Amino acid sequence: MAKYLIIDSKGKEEPLDLDDLDSHEAIKGEFRTFIEIEELGRGAKGEPPHIRVMRQLELIDYEPASDVGHFRFYPKGALLKELLEDYVHTIAVDLIGAMRIETPLMYRLSQKDIAEQAEKFLEKDYRIKLSKDKELLLRFAGDFGLFSIMKNVQMSQRQLPIRVFELSPSFRLEKRGECVGLRRLRAFTMPDIHCFCADYEQGKEEFAMITKNYDRLIKGLGIEYLLVFRLVEEYYTQTRDLLVELARDLKRPILLELLPEMSHYWNVKNEFQFVDAAEGSGQLSTVQLDVTDAERYGITYVNDAGEEVGCIIVHTSIGSLERLVYGLLESAVKRQQKGQPPMLPLWLSPVQVVVIPVADRHEDFANKAVDQLRNQNVRAVLDDRGKTLSWKVRNAGKQWIPFVAVVGDKELQSNSLSVTIREKSSSKKAHSDSMKLDNLVQLIHEASQDKPFSQLSLPKRMSMWPIFI
Repeated sequence: MAKYLIIDSKGKEEPLDLDDLDSHEAIKGEFRTFIEIEELGRGAKGEPPHIRVMRQLELIDYEPASDVGHFRFYPKGALLKELLEDYVHTIAVDLIGAMRIETPLMYRLSQKDIAEQAEKFLEKDYRIKLSKDKELLLRFAGDFGLFSIMKNVQMSQRQLPIRVFELSPSFRLEKRGECVGLRRLRAFTMPDIHCFCADYEQGKEEFAMITKNYDRLIKGLGIEYLLVFRLVEEYYTQTRDLLVELARDLKRPILLELLPEMSHYWNVKNEFQFVDAAEGSGQLSTVQLDVTDAERYGITYVNDAGEEVGCIIVHTSIGSLERLVYGLLESAVKRQQKGQPPMLPLWLSPVQVVVIPVADRHEDFANKAVDQLRNQNVRAVLDDRGKTLSWKVRNAGKQWIPFVAVVGDKELQSNSLSVTIREKSSSKKAHSDSMKLDNLVQLIHEASQDKPFSQLSLPKRMSMWPIFI
């Protein structure tokens, strides 16, 4: 039977009684909600609102011509996914130092090592039967192709750790009733990183380094997460220092489940968990310390004594890109529940600025402003539709556009824009400033910092936009 502990943000440890959560000071708010959902089995309170929002914003929708849990991405959704891909690539390659690879989507089940791993996902995999004797498996993670590469790689102890990264389109045949929007899917894109280490101590160092980088990544998305560890009890003594270090460095409590025996390839893993606006939960990122797969796949290195020995493998996933979008949209809804305007982080907003001319005589100035913004890497569009000014402003709010710039006679005379700033507004009152275009550009670039940028593929003029939903 599993045991539970709490390690607080100062590294202090105490047993956790799931039947008496009130006696633990650290168990409150979303931390308590998560424990009630995941460990005590309480269900979510209805459908998560991101399903409505992803359609409202014309980002993503179900694909009726495919299987359950498969999605279509409209132009704004495709841009959002592209920016997330660029972001996780920067974290994986530039910060963590991983080498990027690409491997096939399908694998032969006649391969003994692949069949053994697939057996653990029984009834959760897509299989393609080509003939009586030939069956292929659609991968449910990036492990198969990576391990096929690594068992032929020659590496020495001085080269370790070796880190490898792949964006892995993956498929899991989740139960139909469990497929809920982007919270749980059957087709998704996993940014996987694997680190091949010489021994357990080096594996722990990699585990800590990657966990800290994932903390940085998720904070960069503006998502609040909870940190959970699952650990085989016999490894607790030699792993406790890692847990205390992370609790202190990340300044957050850890929920720890001690397992009586090892039933997985990992002996310790963490989960970056998220509680959504409907009080359901979803795992974002994970880091896992694997002490068995190197032997199964024959992945070895030559140690300093000239001997060929097996690796310790740190499996990690930043989290599927679709699940990250789920976290982003649900976080925005939780802002709304607190009386704040829902919005995406500025660097991820498909449209960052909409420029609205009050009348036809203002359109030339507004059009030039849009061109200047786009030339300076700002996603700006011109609302030239034949609607009233108040309708256009309300529509921009419904689309969560961060900056709404209005051009009228006063703006023409002062060569400026009247800018409503969504982040500084509330549900009752909009916040507007008169602003020079260069100042607006500077504000956006400073807020976006070093995050990726790409232009939206929709036309500059909103009158030319098709309606997807």
